[in-house]
Amino acid sequence: MKRFFLVLALVFPTMVVNAQGSKVTVSGSVRNSRDKAALPYVNVVLKAEKDSSFLLGTITNEAGRFSIAEVNSGSYFLEYSYLGFQTRIQPVLVGTLSPFLDLGGGELTEEARQLDEVVVAGQQADGPDGKMDKKTFSIANNITQSGGSVLESMKNLPGVTVGQDGKVQLRGSDKVMVLVDGKQTALTGFGDQTGLGNIPASAIDRIEIINNPSARYDANGNAGIINIIYKKNKQEGFNGKIGMMAGLGALWVKQENLPGIRPQYQRTPKLNPSLSLNYRKKNVNLFFQGDYLYTPTLNKNEFVDRFYDRGDTVRQQTKRNRNTTVATIKTGIDWTLDQNNAITVSGLFSSEKIIDRGDEPFFNAGLTARNRLWQFLEDELKTTVTTSAAYQHKFQQPGHLLNVGLNYTFHREDEKYFFTNILPDFTGYDSFKLLSDENVADLTIDYVRPLKYGRFEGGLKLRRRYIPTNMQFFPGLNSPLDPSAGGWATYNETIPALYGNYVFENRTFEVEAGLRGEYVDLRYTVNPNHNTYKSDGYTYTQPFPTVRVVYKVSGNNKFSISYNRRVDRPNEVDIRIFPKYDDAEIIKIGNPALRPQFTNSLEMGYKTNWKSGYFYSALYHKTTLGTITRIGTIVPGSTLVYTIFQNAGRSANAGLELIWQQEVSPWFSFNTNATIYKNTINGFTVENKYPVPTVYTAGKETLASGSVKFNGVLKVRKQTEIQLSALYLAPDLIPQGKIGSRFSVDAGAKKQLRKGDLFVNASDLFNTLRIKKEVTGNGFRYISTDYYETQVIRVGYSHKL
Repeated sequence: MKRFFLVLALVFPTMVVNAQGSKVTVSGSVRNSRDKAALPYVNVVLKAEKDSSFLLGTITNEAGRFSIAEVNSGSYFLEYSYLGFQTRIQPVLVGTLSPFLDLGGGELTEEARQLDEVVVAGQQADGPDGKMDKKTFSIANNITQSGGSVLESMKNLPGVTVGQDGKVQLRGSDKVMVLVDGKQTALTGFGDQTGLGNIPASAIDRIEIINNPSARYDANGNAGIINIIYKKNKQEGFNGKIGMMAGLGALWVKQENLPGIRPQYQRTPKLNPSLSLNYRKKNVNLFFQGDYLYTPTLNKNEFVDRFYDRGDTVRQQTKRNRNTTVATIKTGIDWTLDQNNAITVSGLFSSEKIIDRGDEPFFNAGLTARNRLWQFLEDELKTTVTTSAAYQHKFQQPGHLLNVGLNYTFHREDEKYFFTNILPDFTGYDSFKLLSDENVADLTIDYVRPLKYGRFEGGLKLRRRYIPTNMQFFPGLNSPLDPSAGGWATYNETIPALYGNYVFENRTFEVEAGLRGEYVDLRYTVNPNHNTYKSDGYTYTQPFPTVRVVYKVSGNNKFSISYNRRVDRPNEVDIRIFPKYDDAEIIKIGNPALRPQFTNSLEMGYKTNWKSGYFYSALYHKTTLGTITRIGTIVPGSTLVYTIFQNAGRSANAGLELIWQQEVSPWFSFNTNATIYKNTINGFTVENKYPVPTVYTAGKETLASGSVKFNGVLKVRKQTEIQLSALYLAPDLIPQGKIGSRFSVDAGAKKQLRKGDLFVNASDLFNTLRIKKEVTGNGFRYISTDYYETQVIRVGYSHKL
């Protein structure tokens, strides 16, 4: 921790937040006070409260209704004037919580006294978000990761850390729900995280981080939500962008191979051509986004030393050379039927091809004798097809909406593994095949009703998820594979949910309160010949309340307090019954008896703005029951380690997040982020049933950890920017052990040209990023260090059509 706080003080305390100013549509109606008849063509003028200067204006339609769009948050007066009627002045507070404000019905009279003016204060939204529960980041501002993947772009975001396993963490937890355009898809996982490293950042407009989701969001993901927003151009006519990125990774060897194995990848090429097209005319908008990603990588290069209480020592290396090609197409149409009704139909297709060639030697303590060499070839094809249809009905009142959505996702996982098992006295040839077809259908209905001081939201969601899987083992001579652990299994999940959410805002307080009710019926059916596991499942009906209260100290200062309850449901791969042999002697397997974990979160926040920057802080505490984690155990007389998901009991995470953004001068700005937290896992006892029942008992563990990030942008010329990003992660708790500190520096430059952008960047500039772990189990411990590929240099250009 001394090292952590030293870096906190010295290393520049990430990503420049793209402050999104709130724009609100103000609406209402005007009637005659005498007979309540609608008054058409009334002049409605929005004036500044401070000096009564004219800002915006309109007239009422034949029904007496009006709307004024693009109004900034703040305090105003509305002036209604009509020939023969008394002019009326109405104070208006435009807040930050709702994009639509309904002032209700106003009346004009032929004979009336002048209305007294009432002063109502407001606030201009700035910084992370007016609600202090969401941060929005533009991908275009992330120069150091231009041309990379979405996963790589995320590592610079405040409060986000990225593991080598391809999972993102928010404030130290990987229980994050990832959305694409506000919806869950198999592209990024239902309840887990997949594929983020294979979504090109070039296809993405922005990323939203929601730490305290409201009741209208799915209850899954105690750490929060990451919403990935694809690009869609709103300009009239035909427009688009074409781009190309080329790069080179693994520039030199971080750690030499153990003796007698095939070379590790070096100087791996990267290619990412992309094409974005959009055509908008009158009531029709057509859009297309296409990306191709070719990226060989040294995906893993992990050195592990295992020590056993009985005196044995095993030294191993897992080297995985990976070739990945990903083709992604997203296309669709927005069709405005009339001023009140619109339909959007879209589709996404993704094909990901992975070829892994790996070597895993096992030596004695002195590296004088190789006991075993495990070589493997993985041939995997992942195919994802997502179709969406959305209907929106706009009522006469602006912002009064009914949205109906239907989404269907198909995701096929087709894996083939071929193993060569080389021992001193024989060589065996083994293989297995996995086929998994994920089918997910979602029906959503959402209703939004603007109010004078906020809005009401309500709706329902119905999900049906069906995943048949089949694993077939083909053992060779003296095979280490377990054929009786194969076969078929079927995952069935049904989730209906209802929610209601109310938002209120006045000049002093903001309140958002909601309740989501969720019923889950999960059935996991296992073939009766499996040697360990039987069919299992669970049901529950649970409420998930959310409350957030904000006190406005002044126009630039806010305090907030929020509470929510969330759940993390085991995903299909977490309970999958088949052993995974990508590591021959540290074997992963699921657990059909795994149950959801429930988390209660409390957070207090403060935000202050000034002309050239802002400061944001959040103090939070999470308590989780039924903590999901992997537990490793060994079988007596064997050196094999089996890691199995278990519910480990109670855990807690408490911490502080700080963000400071400052424009020092017109040519230099920076953003610094520090997160400090304390993880606690109470003592527990569990039983791993595979391959034989083994009991594991752990005592209470506590560790303080955190991260420091810095992002600075230097404008050297009018159209040229240089960006430097630095990241430090302190040691942290992992299942049965600890993960060591990590540090890296990224740099990049971007030149804006007349019709496009040219960039060059380098990640992990000094090649310092590696992952070191220490794990202790009953009768064994091991130390691992992964020297996987982290250093990549990229050059790219995007051209506007």
